[in-house]
Amino acid sequence: MPDDAVAPDTGAPEGTSRRAAEEESAFAHAAVPPDSTAAYGDHPDQIIDFYAPREGARSDSGPAPLVVVLHGGSWRASYDRTHLSPFADFLAQRGFAVANVEYRRGADGPGQDGAGGDGLAPAGRWPDTFDDVAAALDALPALAEQALPAAGPRRTVVTGHSAGGQLALWAAARHVLPKDALWRTDEPAQFRGVVALAPIADFELAGRLGVCSGAAEQFLGGPALAAERLAYADPVTLLPTGIATTVVQGRADDVVPAELAESYAEAAALAGELVGLTVLEDVGHYPLIDPAADACAVVAEEIAQLAW
Repeated sequence: MPDDAVAPDTGAPEGTSRRAAEEESAFAHAAVPPDSTAAYGDHPDQIIDFYAPREGARSDSGPAPLVVVLHGGSWRASYDRTHLSPFADFLAQRGFAVANVEYRRGADGPGQDGAGGDGLAPAGRWPDTFDDVAAALDALPALAEQALPAAGPRRTVVTGHSAGGQLALWAAARHVLPKDALWRTDEPAQFRGVVALAPIADFELAGRLGVCSGAAEQFLGGPALAAERLAYADPVTLLPTGIATTVVQGRADDVVPAELAESYAEAAALAGELVGLTVLEDVGHYPLIDPAADACAVVAEEIAQLAW
């Protein structure tokens, strides 16, 4: 469904109709099988799907940029990397080498003790989700060398959508994590940049706005643990990173509202760092990863500006 199209009159509120139409379009694409898959650990979810740049796609004198893709879905088990495979293929068609990363999310079934207590599956696993993202990125250069010989790891851009956008921002901030964090690195990651798509970038604000049924607090382990874990997870507290960062956000997004992206950009400015913020009018949450939507082409261009 084009970004400027009018959703059919279903009798539902306009925002609900828009969201349903955009979600339907984004999830209508058939899954695209990867060119290869590699494991970065022993757990079934510790795998990366690789997509080679397509023949005839954009290229220059150097190796293809490597785009690391982190899927969203409120860190819940019901969403995995498969729904982002059309987006990964979309990027490969434009000359990027792509690594679509899987990671452990919340366990199946309703949670307890404040995690998924509303009947939804719990959001995230602490510390497993962060363990996996850190391990995947640490293993990626060696794995990509084998799976994507045309790729240039020195041209790595990390992107992620929604909860995956939070993980992308977090991955670029491991060197500024608290000193006792197991995921902390001594040096900044060698990324060309990060493009975060509608990220859950401010956990406290997300909680106040009820984003994704309280997923951020659930991810942190519920109210009793959220306060002490916030500094290890919340992108808005992990600044400045010194890594070029762009946030792409739909103004009409009622899943992860634009206020979160704006809050992150403002916090970065206060920390002395300039974060690019591209806000797309009349665009909701899902067109950013929908190859049929104009917004997805904007995302590809933002990635290209950092990668090439």
